[in-house]
Amino acid sequence: MAAKPTKTATYAWWGKDKNGRKTKGEMQSASSAQVKLELRKQGILVTRVTKKNLTFNLGGGKIKPMDIALFTRQMATMMKAGVPLLQAFDITADGLEKKSMRQLVGKIKNEVASGSTFADALRKQPEYFDELYCNLVASGEQSGALDTLLDRIATYKEKTEGLKAKIKKALNYPIAVVCVAIIVTVILLVKVVPQFEEVFQGFGADLPAFTQMVINVSEAVQSYWYLLIGSMALGGFLLKRTLKSSKNARNTADRLALKLPVVGDILDKSAVARFGRTLATTFAAGVPLVDALDAVAGAAGNVVYADAVKKIREDVSTGQQLQFAMKGSGVFPNMAVQMVSIGEESGTLDEMLEKVAAFYEDEVDNMVDGLTSLMEPIIMSVLGVLVGGLIVAMYLPIFQLGSVV
Repeated sequence: MAAKPTKTATYAWWGKDKNGRKTKGEMQSASSAQVKLELRKQGILVTRVTKKNLTFNLGGGKIKPMDIALFTRQMATMMKAGVPLLQAFDITADGLEKKSMRQLVGKIKNEVASGSTFADALRKQPEYFDELYCNLVASGEQSGALDTLLDRIATYKEKTEGLKAKIKKALNYPIAVVCVAIIVTVILLVKVVPQFEEVFQGFGADLPAFTQMVINVSEAVQSYWYLLIGSMALGGFLLKRTLKSSKNARNTADRLALKLPVVGDILDKSAVARFGRTLATTFAAGVPLVDALDAVAGAAGNVVYADAVKKIREDVSTGQQLQFAMKGSGVFPNMAVQMVSIGEESGTLDEMLEKVAAFYEDEVDNMVDGLTSLMEPIIMSVLGVLVGGLIVAMYLPIFQLGSVV
């Protein structure tokens, strides 16, 4: 008969280390006695142990990529200041606002305190730390330059997340305004147009075609609003599910996104910036170029560039220079290829890749600002046409009232 699996719980503990300094943390264990025994083996004098409720994601706030970037930056600062790793976890956790982040750091610290490497502890949290992050930390531990690598990772995370935020800003603004325009139009069709319709019924004359069309639309919205909302919700759900479950659908969406006017250019330049930033970070960390390109392909963010980087990796692995492999892929701009060429010839490839990333990040920033400025008059025009068109449609019969009388 198989033994029943031992149930574990999360315990918070407080105590003093070998030097008499106060310390605290969390640990998964079957009992508080087991927690005390494990900590005693680590040389910690336990003063209190409390069982915690398993509410990792409840009330603690969802952990976002920028939270991980902040954690990385703080750890890099602690390590550069010469703070021991376990103590750095405690100091960093105390400075974090989100409960969920503090608990995540506590879990990582407990893993490291039980004998795991920092990289192995991170690999047990794959939803927050990707393979690139873990590999770079592992390289830092092996080379004895963990502080430097953490600093590079922090810069990488801050830059890439900042780039994503700029793109979201460019896309969210027009989407939000269009949604507001739709809501205002629906309110006018449901609440305002029916009031005018009652007045028009006493005119005793045919209504203008434009006015009649608006009234027909209003009646349709009033009668079938639930079908309209249901179909929109169902369409959004099916689209999201399809993109999540179908790789072909995601690839098609990525290719179409790059062909969109203005937005496609922003996505294109952001992919080049991400390529430069990721490759510069991994290559500067001492990762061989072929292996670094593997990480870059995984962080490309678009299937067109992911496929291009995979082809570049194959070409580089056969002995071809990076600049010629990039040029042969057909997706990278000439300026990026030329800067990589200079870097290869001068032996400063990581520096030139960082310059490529910085240049195209600035390009994206300028294009986002330009798009926002361009969208404002366009959106105001659309709003004017929608709302103004409805108002004109309602007042047309009144303007023609004199001819009817």
